[in-house]
Amino acid sequence: MSSQAASPTAGSAAAERRDQAVRAAVEQGLAGPDAPIAALLDITGIRAGAAALRDAFAAVTDAPVLHAFAVKACPLVPVLRLLRAEGIGAEVASPGELALARAAGTAAADTVLDSPAKTPAELREALALGIAVNADNPQELARLDALVASTPTTSAIGLRVNPQLGAGSIDALSTATATSKFGVALLDDGARDWVVRAYRERPWLTRLHTHSGSQGVALPLMARGVRVAYELAEEITAAVGRRQVDTVDIGGGLPVNFGSDEETPTYAAYARLLKDEVPGLFDGRYGLVTEFGRSLLAKHGTVLARVEYAKSSGGRPIAVTHAGVQIAARTVYAPASWPLRIAAYDAKGRPRTGPAVAQDIAGPACFAGDLLAENRPLPLLEQGDYTGVLDTGAYYFAHHYSYNSLARPGIYGFTATAEGVRFATVRDPQSIEDLVAEAGGGHADGLL
Repeated sequence: MSSQAASPTAGSAAAERRDQAVRAAVEQGLAGPDAPIAALLDITGIRAGAAALRDAFAAVTDAPVLHAFAVKACPLVPVLRLLRAEGIGAEVASPGELALARAAGTAAADTVLDSPAKTPAELREALALGIAVNADNPQELARLDALVASTPTTSAIGLRVNPQLGAGSIDALSTATATSKFGVALLDDGARDWVVRAYRERPWLTRLHTHSGSQGVALPLMARGVRVAYELAEEITAAVGRRQVDTVDIGGGLPVNFGSDEETPTYAAYARLLKDEVPGLFDGRYGLVTEFGRSLLAKHGTVLARVEYAKSSGGRPIAVTHAGVQIAARTVYAPASWPLRIAAYDAKGRPRTGPAVAQDIAGPACFAGDLLAENRPLPLLEQGDYTGVLDTGAYYFAHHYSYNSLARPGIYGFTATAEGVRFATVRDPQSIEDLVAEAGGGHADGLL
């Protein structure tokens, strides 16, 4: 990445809010010698993203659309509550995620349960609550047969299918490959006929689900996956003799630009592409469900980390900070797939200026590869300065990796206006006492 791409002052409103919040966080003591790492969430940016998502699909269909945030992207109750206030529901994939959504007040009718490994207890709970369920495979559908027969439910129930379109640029995130673990593989021998038969035999099966997108997946490939689902829904209608599938869940996976402050691709561009590629899905006959996660939160999060030491090795400057693998495991272990922008701030939280100098941005963990950026051109960081790790609002600081028993950072939402910056606590910093308790401190004699 160029030093220009890493600049925190690109001129956008989001960048200006971020710089204002960083300085305020230092001034107000949320970051400092006794709090060397803190995470910041831009509330204004999150609200704007939710509005952009709603508006994008409202512009292409008059049918009902449920936007269900993929909770795995940012499993924080206050974030889910904020999104709920913005008209966004929840897509959950575990009992824990369901509990978080319920704690945030998300209505059952606005909640979708997806998981390749649902237990009978999870299915029973979802049906009792009226939560929508997408079955992953024939064995799960057989479980649902028994539960639906014995328990009245208001849950909408669907089946996930895998269009087997191929991978994007990140294999581990590609869900529509020939051998993906998700859904019914439509191109396997007899699979498509089995799906049609499954719907014919189950009048209560009224949704169809697919998810082909994620980071590294191109929009045309995502649209092809949606087209496959639409064509299958039409085939089911022809076979059954009536419109049994009333809602198509198109998943999420809009990729995020990690190279600048620009938010691309946009929801509007994707919705228009879908309307062009699959017009029948948007003519009002089908309700829609979306499951976006990363694209709603990533650009609105920043990890602020203090430079504890500035040193050099082999002639290369190294800024040793308090943000590393514990908050950015993907970047540390797969830097080519998950590069992050780094912004440089001085000891008072102001954007650091000066000539760009190639330097490493290192984390605190005790292994050599704990680097968030290597040989990155930035204004030279000094002891007591701060790094801003940008675009980390999804899959980063809420997904702590407990290497070296490093405590989880505090997370703070902010609003920045001409009158100043206001912070709200999203999650308290983890105390050492809590860390010890989590590590079995209450059972110290358990193995004696």
